[in-house]
Amino acid sequence: MDTRDEKEIVDFLILAKRNTYAAVKNQTVSSRKNSHDFCYEKEGFTYYDSYLGGKCFAGEEAVWRYDSPIWSMNYAGRVVGENFDGGFLKEALMAVPKELPFRGPEIYTKDDYQYFCRVDGSFEWFQGYEEIFYGSEKIYECYFHGGVVE
Repeated sequence: MDTRDEKEIVDFLILAKRNTYAAVKNQTVSSRKNSHDFCYEKEGFTYYDSYLGGKCFAGEEAVWRYDSPIWSMNYAGRVVGENFDGGFLKEALMAVPKELPFRGPEIYTKDDYQYFCRVDGSFEWFQGYEEIFYGSEKIYECYFHGGVVE
């Protein structure tokens, strides 16, 4: 993938992430029974995020340029402890960095909550893991992987 193309896709992806689930915006009609779906479109790009579940969940984010799929990420996670705060997770996801445009930043903290994200690979092919702690107790975890599709 051309570096210019990757930058354009990453810029759109970050904009889309900040205008869907994490921002509680652009929810759309369920694509499957009981799914939660979000969609964002701009200048020939389309982003969908669709997931199933709540406390235990699985989903997929994908980007299209016009009618061609160009990038996708699958994720699965669960709440594993008390004091989980979905608002804190959304704050971390809103801080998605350009260097790691997958979930949240490597570290995000607020009060007693700590978010950590590790990624192996690059935008074209990656896998990662995020977790949230409340004090010293792990209360949430999520695995994700994906990359460019052709």
